[in-house]
Amino acid sequence: MTETLWFSALAVLGGFVALIWGADRFVHGCAALARNLGVPTLVIGLTVVGFGTSAPEILVSIVSALNHTPQLAVGNAIGSNIANIALVLGATAVILPLTVNSETLRREYPLMFIVMLGTLMLIMDNALDRVDGTLLLIGLALILYGIISLGLRKQRLDPIEVEFAQEIPDTTTPLSILWIVVGLLILLASSKSLVWGATNIASALGISDLVIGLTVVAIGTSLPELAASVMSAWKKEPDLAIGNIIGSNMFNLLAVLGLPALIEPHALDDTVLSRDYPVMIGVSVALFIFAYGFRGPGRINRLEGGLLLGVYALYMGIIYLDNVQQAA
Repeated sequence: MTETLWFSALAVLGGFVALIWGADRFVHGCAALARNLGVPTLVIGLTVVGFGTSAPEILVSIVSALNHTPQLAVGNAIGSNIANIALVLGATAVILPLTVNSETLRREYPLMFIVMLGTLMLIMDNALDRVDGTLLLIGLALILYGIISLGLRKQRLDPIEVEFAQEIPDTTTPLSILWIVVGLLILLASSKSLVWGATNIASALGISDLVIGLTVVAIGTSLPELAASVMSAWKKEPDLAIGNIIGSNMFNLLAVLGLPALIEPHALDDTVLSRDYPVMIGVSVALFIFAYGFRGPGRINRLEGGLLLGVYALYMGIIYLDNVQQAA
């Protein structure tokens, strides 16, 4: 049992490291290829980069569903959204307070809430079936269409567009394609390693796949967002830091929940609606209040970042206590 746990822990750790590197190479290749093909900078930033930082969650969810552990995918999607805001933006704001000026982000905040409420309506029956999955993926297509249309018709320069332009790599087309292929292969292999190790640990410790998804897997798959947000803040690109999170959270709900529903329809644990989804909505509302900027530029200061981190620590504590009560 001990050897199995050690191998599983190493598989999870190695999976996380490879997942981060694979996601970075995949985003690098996609962004460079898109720019070489003449795609507008704003479109690349709002779609390719946002979708790319969600690639770990998407691959993990697909592998989880294929391995008949869809609850891990559910936990990963919702847990990653909570971690993205409370842990990633909280930690980033504590390190460097974030000032938000982008008009594009202010339009995306309401869109994120529409996605959350639409997803909530689909899971109110405590299940995700193929109809739900299809509707979520249709929603993803509509979101992408809307974002692309916004980027194509944008007339006035948006601060976030300047930040995107600084981050898109200057790489030749053949090398970009190579990085896309390498990134995808690494993402697939690391996702399999991560899911295998996580499910083994859950089974050995008597922890549900949902809890593992909400905690260990969610934190691990949110590491690319953490790295991107901290680096963006360090480079004085706060709009990019928050933009990555908003885009990733929408993709997590639409793609990370939608794909497993198509592969293996499943019932949801009762705690998803009673505990986890309300927390996700709550931290999203807090982000809106802190960063929207009702009378000028929005700002997430160190105190507000600390509050977000405190909420995340409290949430982790609640999950732990709930798991102890269920095991008793």
